[in-house]
Amino acid sequence: VVVLGRSLIVGKPVALLALQKKTGANGTVTLCHSGTRDLPSFTRQADVLIAAIGRPEFVTADMVKPGVVVIDVGVNRVADVSKKTGYRLTGDVHFSTVSSVAAKITPVPGGVGPMTVAMLMKNTVKAHALRNHP
Repeated sequence: VVVLGRSLIVGKPVALLALQKKTGANGTVTLCHSGTRDLPSFTRQADVLIAAIGRPEFVTADMVKPGVVVIDVGVNRVADVSKKTGYRLTGDVHFSTVSSVAAKITPVPGGVGPMTVAMLMKNTVKAHALRNHP
């Protein structure tokens, strides 16, 4: 598993999740960032690439190996005069090129975002319940 991004919000927590000694985890994790020397040499080794670097369409097809599973956590606003809002949302992965190489890839928008909202709501309800009945 290669995690691209070292933030306290996504990068480090997701790396720790992948490292857990349990079913569905137990990964060998490499944590990279924008200053990592020869970054593509790391990303091309990934069976699973989690992109959370905060740079629009940063990861390109030449940076991944065939069959990789890509989880794009990035949500970036890019100027787009053809849109009513004046911008469009894009991830940290160049979806149109990487999707032809990857076995699976999450889209932006519509991928990780809805899961984040769902988990936030679940945890809010859980916190409320625990507050009233510890």
